Amino acid sequence: MTRTLAPVFSLLMATAILLVGNGLLGTLIPIRAGYEGFATISVGIIGSFYFAGFLGGCFATPHIVRRAGHIRSFATFCGLAAAAPLIHAMSSDPTMWALMRVLTGFCFAGLYMVIESWLNEQSTNDTRGRIFAVYLAVNLTALAGGQLMLNAADSSGFVLFAICSILTSLALVPVAMTTSVQPMPIQSTHINIRNLYALSPVGLVGSFVVGLTNAPFWTLAPLFAIERGLGEGGVAAFMLAAIAGGAVAQWPIGRISDRMDRRRVIVAVCLGSAAGEIALVAAGISGSVTAIMLAGVLFGVFALTLYSVCVAHMNDHGQSESFVSISGGLLVVYSVGAIVGPTAASLGVGSFGISSIFVFPAVVHLLFAGYTAYRIVSTPALTEEQRSDFVAVPFPQVTPLPTELDPRAADEEPPLEETGGPADEPASEHTSP
Repeated sequence: MTRTLAPVFSLLMATAILLVGNGLLGTLIPIRAGYEGFATISVGIIGSFYFAGFLGGCFATPHIVRRAGHIRSFATFCGLAAAAPLIHAMSSDPTMWALMRVLTGFCFAGLYMVIESWLNEQSTNDTRGRIFAVYLAVNLTALAGGQLMLNAADSSGFVLFAICSILTSLALVPVAMTTSVQPMPIQSTHINIRNLYALSPVGLVGSFVVGLTNAPFWTLAPLFAIERGLGEGGVAAFMLAAIAGGAVAQWPIGRISDRMDRRRVIVAVCLGSAAGEIALVAAGISGSVTAIMLAGVLFGVFALTLYSVCVAHMNDHGQSESFVSISGGLLVVYSVGAIVGPTAASLGVGSFGISSIFVFPAVVHLLFAGYTAYRIVSTPALTEEQRSDFVAVPFPQVTPLPTELDPRAADEEPPLEETGGPADEPASEHTSP
């Protein structure tokens, strides 16, 4: 294992540093926005801008890397992303905060894509599975560590924003000092959303649903916890509880989905997600800290695992297609949902209170459960031989899916752009990490 990880150790270290900083910043932004007196709808819009920037970064990064190379692109993204937290600390203008979230999302999409393409270049078919597993563990551990960093200083001051900036800058060091050979330029591939819907309606709609429902949690849940009286330490514990629930539940839920029609598991997970969100509403109204924590775990167990099952279901149907283009299409659809979700979830807060941010995702999960149940009745299930093995993926809030690093992409044909692809099909360009 040591020999496998030695060539990519510096890249994994950079990933960990970035994720600690970005995990901290993602939780700090809504808390500080509350202290600054921003309306909840403004916080939701600011969150939507992050995902808009993230999507733009996924499209633009390959072109930037082709022009400047991996290390110079990474340095540029680090420099811009490190400036954004400091500007948050210096300004109390919601418009400026929204612009900084666009910049942050754009830069972090680029940073992770550079790292993931580099990791893929350093892996082989024999080592890809182990590297992917360590990469996933680093993602989850660092994201959890970012929540704990919230206790390092007062959120109303300058220090935590400075820590976010410092961590982003420090992530450049292991990449700049690596002796690994720079990889080939990040490839673009053509995707067709209509074709992906034809492959698996449930998989594609599910990716959109996850964006609609998970993005409000990442954007507004810290504000919910603060307003329910948890305090900054309680916010960190609440976010960590949900992340831990999602991390622990991915593998057992995924393995269960390997043994039956994944759509049935998707229905169960959606119902569990809605139950977690309704529990959060009830716990928020009651004000019980214990109830809020337990409801957070329940939410994480189901809502944060839904994306992996949807990805697995889509790939069951798309084994003859390019895995990279499928995963790229899912990321685009997820990002569109994530742009809409935080703003939509915050609309009812003025009338119904902060706990209402979980009503919107609960309704969406219930509607998607009904849609999936309809698909179960109307279309036959795949046989066990037709289903591929489940592979857990990082939470898409923090990093583009490492499509080429994923073991399922190890033996596939080159992306459609390289093979030429069907000339008569409309396509949109998407960047694959």
